Order: sequence, then C-alpha cells, then structure tokens
Amino acid sequence: MTAYDLYVAEADPARVVTVLPGSGYTAMGPLLWYTRSALRDLGWTVRTLEWAARPSFGTAREAYAEVLDGRGAPGEEALHLVVAKSLGTLAMPTAVRLGLPGVWLTPVLTSEQAPDVRETAAELDEDHLLVGGTADPLWDGELVDGSEADVLEVEDADHSLEVPGTRAENLAILDEVVSAIEEFAGSFGEE
Repeated sequence: MTAYDLYVAEADPARVVTVLPGSGYTAMGPLLWYTRSALRDLGWTVRTLEWAARPSFGTAREAYAEVLDGRGAPGEEALHLVVAKSLGTLAMPTAVRLGLPGVWLTPVLTSEQAPDVRETAAELDEDHLLVGGTADPLWDGELVDGSEADVLEVEDADHSLEVPGTRAENLAILDEVVSAIEEFAGSFGEE
C-alpha cells in the first residue's frame, strides 16, 4: 500500500499544476477544490496528491519530493506550478531547488519540525505567492514581508483562511484567494 495516490486531470501538457494538500486539509477543502477547478477551467493539467492516511512530516517530505522530481513528474518542457496547503508546504525547499514556481497556502513557517520551510520562505522571489492569515499561529507576517514573493495576508483569518462565525466574509476570502491564484498562474508565460 502506498502512502498516497496521485490523480491527474489531463489538459494542456505544457502547463501542469501539482496540488499538495496538508494532512487534515485535503484536496476536497474549499481552498484547494476551487483552485483546482479554476486552473482546470484555464486549461492546466492538474495533478492532485491524496493521502491514504495522515502522514508524518518525514513521509510527507519524501512523497512531495517524489511527486515533484520523481517518476511521473512533468518534464522540463512543461511549466510546472506547485500549489500547496499547510503540510504540503514542506515541498517548498524542493520546489525552489527545482526552480518551480509555487503558491504556498498557510505555510508552516513557525513549526519546529520545518525550519527549512521558514528559511526558504524568507528567500522566495516573485515566482511565488504566499497566503496566510494573521490569526494563524503558523504564519509569520514579518518574515514573509521580507521576501520578494507576492504576499496575500488575510486579516483575522485562521489556518483554514477563515474567520470563525462569518460565513459571508469567509466566502469573500475564498473568492479573493482563488482569484489571486488565478491571476498569479496567468502571469506565467506572459511577456
């Protein structure tokens, strides 16, 4: 039994997005569901990792490296974008090493188990989008402001990028985040 499955929705083979969920926030969560849907509508091939069981940090790191750089990874001729949420952001150092642009939703910036993610996030360039909420204990607004990445910081939002008890506001946040991802993804390949 493998630790994960990888599902592929084929479209343009020259534009591939790999979606890496967290352990508790799956690809069925609204942020990743609507992001996948939006990018599919824009013609991207969408590869989505789904966990068979809740992974450890070590298992997650290995799986993310394998999916980004191992068997079945998009070839060098394809534009390969990474969209990761929470634990999925453990893939950030690998993505940067491979030169892959990324969207990093609620990255684990303050986790003692992921100092490499914190170090990498501080050095990101404009090929990356960092998204987090000011009420998320894993977010560090000062750190991300020091990077060259695009940053979307959501006031009072928690680790799910929601403000508890405000359904209408949460729907607006979801729309804002997915729209930012669409715009970010659309910026690649433009002159």
